[in-house]
Amino acid sequence: MYLLYNHLSPAIDPLSPENVLLVGAGLLTGIPALGSGRCDIAAKSPITGAIGDSNVGGFFAPEMRMAGFDHLVITGKAEKPSYLWIHDGEIEILDANHLWGKDTFETQTIIRSDHGDEEIKSLVIGKAGENLVRFANIRTGMKNSAGRTGMGCVMGSKNLKAIAARGTMDIEFAYPEDLLTYCKEIIDMVMKNRYSRAASKWGTLIIYSTTNTTGLIRTRNFQLNQLEQGWDLEPEEMDKYTIGMSGCYGCPVSCRHRYTLKEGSFAPIFAEGPEYTSLGAFGTMVDCKKMETVLTANHLVNKYGLDTLETGGLIAWAMELYEKGILTEKVTDGLKLEWGSEEVLYELIRKIVYREGFGNILADGFKNAIAKIGNESEYYAIKVKGMSNLHSDERPTPSLALGIATSTRGADHLRSRPAIDLYGLPEDFLEEIYGGSMSSDYRSYKGKSRMVWWQELLYAITDSLGTCKFQTVFLAVHAPKWEEYSKLIYLVSGMQYSTPQLMEIGERIYTIERMFNIREGFSRKDDTLPERYFEEATPIGLPRVKGLKIDREKFEKMLDDYYALHGWDNNGVPTNEILQKLGIEREPTQII
Repeated sequence: MYLLYNHLSPAIDPLSPENVLLVGAGLLTGIPALGSGRCDIAAKSPITGAIGDSNVGGFFAPEMRMAGFDHLVITGKAEKPSYLWIHDGEIEILDANHLWGKDTFETQTIIRSDHGDEEIKSLVIGKAGENLVRFANIRTGMKNSAGRTGMGCVMGSKNLKAIAARGTMDIEFAYPEDLLTYCKEIIDMVMKNRYSRAASKWGTLIIYSTTNTTGLIRTRNFQLNQLEQGWDLEPEEMDKYTIGMSGCYGCPVSCRHRYTLKEGSFAPIFAEGPEYTSLGAFGTMVDCKKMETVLTANHLVNKYGLDTLETGGLIAWAMELYEKGILTEKVTDGLKLEWGSEEVLYELIRKIVYREGFGNILADGFKNAIAKIGNESEYYAIKVKGMSNLHSDERPTPSLALGIATSTRGADHLRSRPAIDLYGLPEDFLEEIYGGSMSSDYRSYKGKSRMVWWQELLYAITDSLGTCKFQTVFLAVHAPKWEEYSKLIYLVSGMQYSTPQLMEIGERIYTIERMFNIREGFSRKDDTLPERYFEEATPIGLPRVKGLKIDREKFEKMLDDYYALHGWDNNGVPTNEILQKLGIEREPTQII
């Protein structure tokens, strides 16, 4: 975030050569624990105009470090399709004309073949990135996607088809033997919690069993909060298709399915996934009730290099607009955007990728699509700062609602989500974790600002270290956090950081992100929810969630408290006092 803030002048076009693309490994990247293969990719987002940032798993980041580099700062634009070749301390810019037009799977295979090395790891874009779809993602391996903020679109704008790495150099650790011993303790700690054990069998799909039963999932865009008769999307249904589980570098959990589809219009398919988010994007939000539909759509967006959530969110929105008569077949190229139509789902994915007809409207994201369709359509768009929310319904959960409203990237479940709020934990236990008083009822507003603030700092550190959020305090209470990170940092680098010091580093990261967004024109007015959260109550679900909506006055009070915890004023602007405390009162120190 420091590099991004210092490399960009305000108000540049995200698709111009002036935008930068940053690729970073973490301080713990390469340790044999915590899924330490994660890579962070950042730029100014072409879909929101705010912070563009995506964290992706797999094996690329350790390979880049073994090739001799921790961070890449990519500027300008190539004159023709190109790719970066990183190997043992050297970087070359190579011709990618033969790769242009290839899908994300083919591109990686061809690069390995060109260099005669099956161990090469690559970050690549597909047709969506080449065609500058604003929510195109970056892909590596079979499943790993750097999604949400359009980083694949930025790569495409630079004529950058891929970044390939192969390294045989050492990653040096300060205390390697002690580190190995402690990593075994960390693995045991992770695998003792129930979430990790369940995810090892069914992946993140296990979340669906609870959220859908309760009534915390948005269906038919935002009309319902539960998918009735959604049995075929239960995680156990994956047993029909799974041929094994796989995981990222240094991961003991292995939370993703390898699956095959032998029938259907796109068969045969061999793929990995789907995540819980894909289950919502291509299942609940568009009212498709077949697991095979989700698995097929999951494969298509991965092949083309599209963000799952943005694709599903835009299609669900369009379906509701069609139902309401705001969209007609004249605009949709004759397509009947009816709920549950898998044929329409697949065709819209294709149209978005190739920017054909109505797909060209959706390919530019919510802000531009609303401008073309009309202001009447905005009420039905479930977005924050121009980015689609995932398929969760946060009306019964104020803490999660505040999290998506304040996220620097736009609607987001990976910047601050205090998922353990759903567990009804004892209040004294919650106070011990979060350092303040709060209600154990997830429907309550009391103390929930502190939850969001604390999780923001933890997740900022987790991303900086290059480790997996699912192996920290996200869905498991007894998981590694500050204390464990502190010891790992010492064993890896010899540097010593206390919990307060790590929290201050997290605060510095998040405040820099806030400063970036303020510089781009964002303010308190953007830290809010779609109007439907305040106006429409949840129609179904268990009695404890039915009939709920977000109280506007209480939400604004939560926002005040949240700003105060960060040291920002009531407009969400960091005060001079907090900037001086964090040592960033003079940033940016340079615009490169």
